[in-house]
Formats: sequence, structure tokens, C-alpha cells
Amino acid sequence: MIVNIKLPNNISYDITIDELKELTFDRKVVIVTNPTVSGYHLEYLKNKIKSNNLSIVTIPDGEEYKNIETIDMILNHCFENRLNRKSLLIAFGGGVIGDMTGFCAAIYQRGIDFIQVPTTLLSQVDASVGGKTGVNNKFGKNLIGAFHQPRAVYIDPYFLTTLPAREFSAGIAEIVKMAVTFNKEFFEWIEQNDLTNVENIKVAIKKSIETKAWVVSQDEKENGIRAALNYGHTFGHVVENETKYSKYLHGEAVGIGMIMANEVAKKVGLMSQEDTIRVKKVLEKYDIPTTYKISDVEDFYEHFFLDKKSLDDKIKFILPVGIGDCKITDEVCKTDIIDVLKGF
Repeated sequence: MIVNIKLPNNISYDITIDELKELTFDRKVVIVTNPTVSGYHLEYLKNKIKSNNLSIVTIPDGEEYKNIETIDMILNHCFENRLNRKSLLIAFGGGVIGDMTGFCAAIYQRGIDFIQVPTTLLSQVDASVGGKTGVNNKFGKNLIGAFHQPRAVYIDPYFLTTLPAREFSAGIAEIVKMAVTFNKEFFEWIEQNDLTNVENIKVAIKKSIETKAWVVSQDEKENGIRAALNYGHTFGHVVENETKYSKYLHGEAVGIGMIMANEVAKKVGLMSQEDTIRVKKVLEKYDIPTTYKISDVEDFYEHFFLDKKSLDDKIKFILPVGIGDCKITDEVCKTDIIDVLKGF
């Protein structure tokens, strides 16, 4: 299965959902990965790649290493191996690997090519597509980065065979996000089908990718509709920051964030109690966290101002309008937000 994404300035690339075929390159290639992924799958990938100059850089595994220090490690490998502007990076891992590899590709000698070979469900359905790259710092998540599109994305469902159940569930949170914001029929399909089934998850990946490709093709730089893909993220990023990126996987924090966003949507009259329960039931079916204890409500609220979507001291929220639609707004009053946060 191939999904094509078309962007302005004649930028276009294919997202292939299938067993990885042989990839041949006549340039220097660097695979960026981590010990966990390489332990399971590096030989599988290397056997698919034909290149007369291939090297591997292995970086620490985990969101807590998604920082400038790790970027420096990748860039040093590129310089030591004398990569030039025609060289290629391959992101081989989850969303963290993809974001950092893409960022290095964006800034190395002012920009070189990279491709995505995502190995987690979350990165396959979301993070690998659309060209968002970057790292975290003490102020928040992905606040340092660039838009830099991959040349191709190769989604091989085989990699999911070694994915821990918790990581798999974190990816389902992003699938649910796509459905709630853009596709009511898809959400109903999710309610009725078991996503741990191999054939069902292939369908879910394809539907998610098609949704994201459609959104990104309209709004590459997130000036409008693409911001809706951050449903659950405005709250979830604060949860991740408060817990120092170590307690929750990204998808788990997004799950909590969707529950919080739904409560705000319910409070301002955009979502019914019934629909909030439906979303919660789907998340809980896959053991995605739906509760969180906020220790300091005012401090939690202040963190929203570091969100990239906020502008001129106005916080932009993505709120579902029922199931299958959403609203991007900066006009939710602080009192309503605080009231909702007090419930957590």
C-alpha cells in the first residue's frame, strides 16, 4: 500500500506500508538508531540496504535523551564520516529517533536528505509523516526544531512483532486522536474492531496515514488545520514536562491530554458526556492512562504559555466537537480551564 503526500513547492513523497524492499543508494548513508531497535532489527535493515558507504550511529534510548547533546553526537558522527550535501540519514526507530534524525538532516551543512523507517506504532501512524523535527529542553517539548520533510517513509508492520504492549498502546492513542478530530466513521470502526489483530492494525495504520497526509498537504507549517493534530498534546506535553519525560510514554501522555481536552470541550458545550465516555472507553480498552494527579493547578496552567501554538499570551486549544470534528480556539477563558484542571 502506498500513500502519497503532496506539499507546496512541488515537494512530494511516498509512504509505503508493506514489507521493506531492497533500497539502493549511490551515496554515503548513516543509519541513526538506538540499542533496543538495533538489537532486534538492525541486521534485517542492513540486509535490505545496498550502499558502498554505510555506517551506523547508535544513540541512547529514551525521551530523556531527546536533547541537543544527542544531536551533537549524531552530527559528530556525520562530520567524522565526511558526509556531504548529497549524503543521506536513515531514521531507524520510534518518534524520538525520527525527530532527532530529521533535525540533524535539516541543519547538517544547511540541509541533507533523510528517510524514515519507523519501528513503533506511534511513529508509523503519526511521527514519521509530515516533516516535524526537533528536540526538547527544560522549557518544554520540541521547542527547538525545524520543518524538514523526509524523502520517503517505509512502514514495515514486521517491526511491530517485537514492540512491547505498552508501546503498542501508546501508538493506539495517536490513532484515536486522528479519528476523534477528523473521522467519525473511523472512530466507530475502532470501537468495533480489535486493533491487536494483525490485519486490523494494518487498516488502522493506513487510515491514520491517509488522514495525516491529507491534513499536512493542506497546511505543512501548521498555520491552520494541522494544529488540530495536536489534540491532546497541549495538555499532554505539560504532563510529560512535569514528569521529566520519564514516567509516561508520549502516547500515554497524549491519552491523558485527550481526556483533559474532552473535559474542557464538555464544559464549553462542544462535546457531550456520552462522547467523552466513548473516547475514554476506547483508551482504557488498550490500557492507555486516563487519569493524572495535578499537584499545582496554577503552575500547570502557566506551562501552556510555552506551547508552540500559543501566541501573544493567548493559549490555543484543540477541542473536539463531538466525534469526527474539532475546533482550534484561543478563546477559552482561564476560569473554565482552571475548573477542569481542579478535577485532576
